[in-house]
Amino acid sequence: MNRREFLGVLAAAAAAGMDLSARRAGAQTADALYDVPAFGNVSLLHFTDSHAQLLPIHFREPSVNLGIGTMAGRPPHLVGEALLRHFALPAGSREAFAFSYLDFERLSRQYGRVGGFAHLATLVKRLKTARPGALLLDGGDTWQGSGTSLWTKGQDMVDAAKLLGVDIMTLHWECTYGIERIAEIADNDFKGRVQIVAQNIKTADFGDPVFEAFTIRQIGGVPVAIVGQAFPYTPIANPRYMVADWTFGIQEENMQATVDAARAAGARVVVLLSHNGMDVDLKLASRVRGIDAILGGHTHDGVPKPLIVDNPGGKTLVTNAGSNGKFLGVLDIDVQGGTVRDFRYRLLPVFADLLPPDAAMQELIARVRAPYLRKLEEKLAVSEGLLYRRGNFNGSFDQLILDALMQEKDAEIAFSPGFRWGTSVLPGEAITMENLLDQTAITYPYTTLTSMSGEQIKLVLEDVCDNLFNPDPYLQQGGDMVRVGGLAYRCDPTASAGKRISAMTLKGQPIEAAKTYKVAGWAPVAEEAKTAGGEPIWDLMARYLRARRTVPAPRLNLPGLIGTDGNPGIAL
Repeated sequence: MNRREFLGVLAAAAAAGMDLSARRAGAQTADALYDVPAFGNVSLLHFTDSHAQLLPIHFREPSVNLGIGTMAGRPPHLVGEALLRHFALPAGSREAFAFSYLDFERLSRQYGRVGGFAHLATLVKRLKTARPGALLLDGGDTWQGSGTSLWTKGQDMVDAAKLLGVDIMTLHWECTYGIERIAEIADNDFKGRVQIVAQNIKTADFGDPVFEAFTIRQIGGVPVAIVGQAFPYTPIANPRYMVADWTFGIQEENMQATVDAARAAGARVVVLLSHNGMDVDLKLASRVRGIDAILGGHTHDGVPKPLIVDNPGGKTLVTNAGSNGKFLGVLDIDVQGGTVRDFRYRLLPVFADLLPPDAAMQELIARVRAPYLRKLEEKLAVSEGLLYRRGNFNGSFDQLILDALMQEKDAEIAFSPGFRWGTSVLPGEAITMENLLDQTAITYPYTTLTSMSGEQIKLVLEDVCDNLFNPDPYLQQGGDMVRVGGLAYRCDPTASAGKRISAMTLKGQPIEAAKTYKVAGWAPVAEEAKTAGGEPIWDLMARYLRARRTVPAPRLNLPGLIGTDGNPGIAL
């Protein structure tokens, strides 16, 4: 949709009697934000980690995103004012609201909701008008994250992706629907429409590729290779039994061979569509030759400007495009004489109040939601405080889940996964069943109650902490720290493995290594949990919330941090 078409939509609305004085001001802002001049002869549009959010949402960015070792003090590990300074974003601006947590409640009410596939569709069409032949790339984590995606086994998002015009995608949470479901979509819904690429997914028996490692498409007369990289740790971070016949991994050597093969096949531009996480992508970019750009995802980092990484073969542009449908990346490349000469990159926030919804996408969304509306719209309770998830150690919605687990399971301690997806609820708003499912909608939602020794509890905390803060990015898994209820502890992210967790106490008393404690949790990855009888977390949470009707702002259980003074990745 170009500027003239956009203003035409507003004119039609005015003719219908709408008060558009605010909308006219909004249109001017939209022009300033979304009129992105085309550049060069190759264009790629990129979104990632939408987590099945078809409607506009609120999503608070983290106030804690620590970088350790060589990753300290550089993107994506900047939050709050440090982030605004680094990227020269004016405080209180729309961009500051989109990329940081600062003044989130006030600015949410000023600038409204973000994302939504109908609004994203309008932006995609608008940008493609000036970029004939541009490809739309989906970085994965698209089919999971909402009630409707869970109940339709991702079909709502599959249909939305096709209508949006996705050309190529890679995978992560999609794998939690199982191999058969992925094959069904790839061989039917996506056939001839959307191509799945993943150089690092192989069969477990003979090591054969499951998907094409790359595809070459002509854009502006230039052969462009899109290489796929699925999340390397899928069988560890998620249940192994769901992808039992596949292997994953980073596979750096195979990545180099894949890039070389793409070049040998005639590609003049090679772009990696990655679900590694940004720290992994930065290391990969420093070691693999021949990748012009990495369009990354998984760690949900909204990074306004790309990082340029030197490697033995030249330079690689590394980006990460946020999450929840909040952003659309626009990469324009100038290729002359078969060589990349220059580029332009913008990561555009998707503001629902600035982009009129695409009619066809809006109709699709209404249709897929219609059978479930009554259940989704149930008001379980009203929140007195801001509920959010994102952050290295805890979030207020996570704390609400922990409190409910301990209460409903009569447990001393509770663990909740360090998931980075999950929308935000503003103070005074109702917590609906839809909001709850935005936090919990997975295919292994079982709740658990386990007797664990103090030694076992420490081992769990140390293991997850190493996944987050290992100084080698290739040994990180990209999530956040397991959320902990009841138990107090100290954490030194800069310490070595096995020595980051200390001073564990329960109600002021030291945790004893040999003593057992009642620990509640959910989302177990072990296959036997399917038959253990634990109720889904959303049933437990719904019961807890209905009984209270009003929920005070949760008091976050945060660890005492050691060694983080002056780190610009923390702004508590």
